[in-house]
Amino acid sequence: MTEKPIRVLVAGLGNMGRSHALAYHNNPGFEIVGLVNRSTPQLEPELQGYTIHPDFMAALAELKPDLCSINTYSDSHADYAVAAFEAGCDVFVEKPLATTVADAERVVAAAGKAGRKLVIGYILRHHPSWMKLIEEARKLGPPYVFRMNLNQQSSGPTWATHKSLMRTTSPIVDCGVHYVDVMCQITDARAVEVRGMGLRMSDEIAADMYNYGHLQVLFEDGSVGWYEAGWGPMISETAFFVKDVMSPKGAVSIVMDPNAKSDDIDTHTKTSVIRLHTAETGPDGKFIRPDQDMTMEGEPGHQALCDLEQAFMLRAIREDLDLDRHMADAVASLRICLAADESVRTGQPVRL
Repeated sequence: MTEKPIRVLVAGLGNMGRSHALAYHNNPGFEIVGLVNRSTPQLEPELQGYTIHPDFMAALAELKPDLCSINTYSDSHADYAVAAFEAGCDVFVEKPLATTVADAERVVAAAGKAGRKLVIGYILRHHPSWMKLIEEARKLGPPYVFRMNLNQQSSGPTWATHKSLMRTTSPIVDCGVHYVDVMCQITDARAVEVRGMGLRMSDEIAADMYNYGHLQVLFEDGSVGWYEAGWGPMISETAFFVKDVMSPKGAVSIVMDPNAKSDDIDTHTKTSVIRLHTAETGPDGKFIRPDQDMTMEGEPGHQALCDLEQAFMLRAIREDLDLDRHMADAVASLRICLAADESVRTGQPVRL
């Protein structure tokens, strides 16, 4: 007997919201019952037949969906998610889960109380190439050095989007949760201290916000890592994408296409080549084996990754997947990034 499609309400129609809406539209396991956005954006042809509601709470009460997909600005995530759980819905919410650890824990508690599924939009967890990077890094063994960044030289509409995001969330929190999550998956060790620094490089953002940030995290197993994120027209395109993991036994890295542009959304997930370096040397002191380049041909683009992410959401509901570790990891990476934000603002390291 064919299962009925899951009725989904999609809130937020920015880049990620539109991509997730397309994923629901093209997956027969879902039925979009409505879209939510305060304005009427230009939508892809496939989405133009759906009604756009201006208010999430009103649409939730009126349409009674099975699933709420929350892709709004970060400061609304927690309240929307809790309301959805209280209405008996499952929830997909874009990262970051919330803007405070307390709110993130409130969302997780609401999911448990309602007995519903919560999936957080950690898109790299569904990317075969990033899964390969994590696998190869774990083979090397700790302690690790993590070197990661994603700087974006943005202008025009992209800079406008970044400025909107920075009304509530700094770059090292908004993007950092992805890459700190990768660090945590590789080491499995608990973060014990976080340090951060940042700089406001534009008069177009609030006086208490910064568009360049850098965090350092120390782990219980001795591993250390840094993540850097900057947004804006002044950001350099040089070395904007670094994804590098080192250990005493060698290193595994993503080698980016030298022609890639930092504000191309597909660039943020594409890996091009994964390079494995082994530190082992022979009697002559020279390396025993050359570096191994693994070409990631046919890897999914941004929309295909969103499709994979929502296919996982469907599985989580229909197969009753245990998401306890998924939710705990999302809170852990957010805790680290928010600690870095606190360190930026206070000038002091934060012990966890």
